[in-house]
Amino acid sequence: MADPSGTKGTAVAEITLAVSRDVVAARQAVARVLKERGLSAMRITRFATAVSEIARNAIVHGGGGRISIYLDPGKAYLRVECRDDGPGIEDVTLAMTEGYTTAGGLGRGLGGAKRLSHDFEIRSAPGEGTTVSMSVKL
Repeated sequence: MADPSGTKGTAVAEITLAVSRDVVAARQAVARVLKERGLSAMRITRFATAVSEIARNAIVHGGGGRISIYLDPGKAYLRVECRDDGPGIEDVTLAMTEGYTTAGGLGRGLGGAKRLSHDFEIRSAPGEGTTVSMSVKL
């Protein structure tokens, strides 16, 4: 399952996000690929935690979505893209602020996911859903 544009790489997993067990499935899929590539348990846990947070956000705030996991063309990175068709994020900069929350949590999810990733990007607009792209170096 190669990406036709060649930019994302080879898809290794795609998971529909609708319920909490789907977050576990996404975390396990990422951990399995990273373990197969010999990453340390600490690095696997860190990136799997980031993926869990983003997947959970897609369900809680976006009403569900889809997570795609890719090996980049040079196999130097594992890339994850999480998409939802929810209400979108009105102010991404504010949402990334440590302590900011709309759901009564600690407000560390998005910022924490960014810190646990090599690359991290959010594309969102009100009424257009949200796409989070992130990667980990292999």
